[in-house]
Amino acid sequence: MDRRKVLLTGMAAAGSAIAAPALAQPDYESREDRRRTYTRDEVVRAGSDFLGVTAEAVAAAVERVARDNGSEPSAYIAGEEGSGAIVAGLRYGQGLLYLPGREPTEVFWRGPSIGWDWGGNASRVFTLCYNLHEADMIFRRYPGVEGSAYLVGGLGVNYQKADDITLAPIRAGLGLRLGANVGYLAYSRKRKMFPF
Repeated sequence: MDRRKVLLTGMAAAGSAIAAPALAQPDYESREDRRRTYTRDEVVRAGSDFLGVTAEAVAAAVERVARDNGSEPSAYIAGEEGSGAIVAGLRYGQGLLYLPGREPTEVFWRGPSIGWDWGGNASRVFTLCYNLHEADMIFRRYPGVEGSAYLVGGLGVNYQKADDITLAPIRAGLGLRLGANVGYLAYSRKRKMFPF
C-alpha cells in the first residue's frame, strides 16, 4: 500500500513538474518585441547597407554619436534629402522611421537655414534617434547647427535637439557645398512645400 501511494504521489509530482514549465515559460518573442533600443551592430549594419559606405566608416560615426549621447538609439530614420544655400538655404527630405518591433512610419522633413553657407548637395541620410519611443514624437521642429564641406562626396554628422529627444543625422552626399549654418528641420506625416 505504501509503495502504491509513493508511486501515485511521484506520478502526480512528475505530471505537475511537466505541466508547470509549459505554463511558466517566458515569452521570448514578446520580450524581444518590447526591446526599446537598437544595438551598435544593428545600427552599423543597417547604416552601412543603406548609405552604401563601408561598415568602418559608419562605425566611426556611430561611435562618436554614442559617446556624445551615452546610450543606444531608440529609433532610426533612413531617407534621402536635397538642400541648397546661398547664405539662406532650404532642405527637403523623406524617409522611413524604424522603431524596434513596429512597422516603419513614413516621415517628411523640410526646413530653412541661414549662415555662411554656399552650394547644394543631395544626400542619403541615416538619422539616429535618442529618447524617441513613439512614432508621433518625431512630428515637430528640431533646431540644429551644421557645418558642411562637400566636393563631390562626403560623410558628415550633426545634431538636432528638442526637449530630451536628440536626432543625429549621418549624411553621405554628393554635390558642392561649403559653410556653416543654423536652422531647424520640421518633421511631418505629409510632404509640405512651405519650409516654415
